[in-house]
Amino acid sequence: MSQPSTTLGYALFATRWLQAPLYFGLVAAQGVYVYKFFNELWNLILRCVTGQANETYVMLAVLKLVDVVMIANLLIMVIVGGYETFVSRIGLQGHRDQPEWLSHVNSNVLKVKLATAIVGISSVHLLQMFVDVHHTSQHALLWGTVIHMAFIASAAILAYMSGPMAEHGDRSHKGHGHASAHGQDGAGGGYSASTSVPAEFSASAAAVRAPAPAASTAPIPIPAQSTGSYLSSSESYDSYDPYETGAETRIRAARFPSRKQLEEFDEDHPRDFDREVLARLGKLDFVASRRNVVFVGPPGTGKTHLAVGLGVRACQAGHQVLFATAAQWAARLTEARAAGRLAEELAALDAHPLLIVDEVGYTPFDADTAHLFFQLVAHRYERSSLIVTGDRPLGRWDEIFGGAAPAMVDRLAHHAEIVRLEGDSYRMRRATSAWAE
Repeated sequence: MSQPSTTLGYALFATRWLQAPLYFGLVAAQGVYVYKFFNELWNLILRCVTGQANETYVMLAVLKLVDVVMIANLLIMVIVGGYETFVSRIGLQGHRDQPEWLSHVNSNVLKVKLATAIVGISSVHLLQMFVDVHHTSQHALLWGTVIHMAFIASAAILAYMSGPMAEHGDRSHKGHGHASAHGQDGAGGGYSASTSVPAEFSASAAAVRAPAPAASTAPIPIPAQSTGSYLSSSESYDSYDPYETGAETRIRAARFPSRKQLEEFDEDHPRDFDREVLARLGKLDFVASRRNVVFVGPPGTGKTHLAVGLGVRACQAGHQVLFATAAQWAARLTEARAAGRLAEELAALDAHPLLIVDEVGYTPFDADTAHLFFQLVAHRYERSSLIVTGDRPLGRWDEIFGGAAPAMVDRLAHHAEIVRLEGDSYRMRRATSAWAE
């Protein structure tokens, strides 16, 4: 693209800021509705106290209050969603009050939500007519009903049309990702040409083999592990449903190896396990207070199950979570450092109030990688939460991270719940039982 065309495009795109004053005007309108609400409420209270309010009047007055609130909600949706979609991003990632719908808002979603809100407001107006039917003409009732049905039909048609449009956009996105994957394969990325894995996955997996080119600036998603019960990367992408709930979207985005619930954990298996601690952690207070959790125990005692169970519950509570093994975190941080964007990568992870680092201790790291883990822990210290699982107590982390271990453990354990699990491997117990049978 030529330089004049690029400059003209940027200039046209910058005109979106002309809409910003419009949204400030809607904020002023929101203030007007706040005044109207309390004015109506005050009149209702006065008439009730003086005995001038009958049941019909109270019902109509309450419906007016509901109407004002619903219109105010519609304003908020237009202000926040419209600004986010058409002007500029609102940086609420990680905020505990972030609206569930804001994480995947787009023009189609916004239009459908606005249409359903208008239907709700119309329903309240129609109900007001029927409550005050003795003072409402048949002509007004007829046209009120017709208009309300028109709103319902319009919302239904809009919702129906937005489905194929979103599906088409999703297919286009997938096709682009698959084409990129084939290009990566042709360059020797390590995947066969028939594998429908996005290029970002192969890049992250290859980070430990070769440095990434300096031109790469996009954050690399962490791939799902390839163990039998784990979700494959192609499954994570191709089975994505744009209409699934916010919790389901967060659970998929977290890339858990499998879906586990805390209620499914066999508390009778570990020989030494504090059940009161698990009940306390299940309330997720540690996420709100930016504390850490460390599960320590031999392989097969349920550390990953508990970490995933807490992660799933955090997703259901509205938190963004990201799961990966220690080796995968090493690949991600190594690639970010090679691309010269380590600081940006650590800052981007702040959008996730909870990170899970699984299988610490199974593979020792060199000094450079150990320093990367220290930077991750130090960056999140007293800012966000970590869940770490490992087979060795923190006092032996020098066997894994060398000289970086003392400073890392000091920050990790300062605000942490250390949970020890003792016992034999649950997997080996099941395998032994199957063999005996």
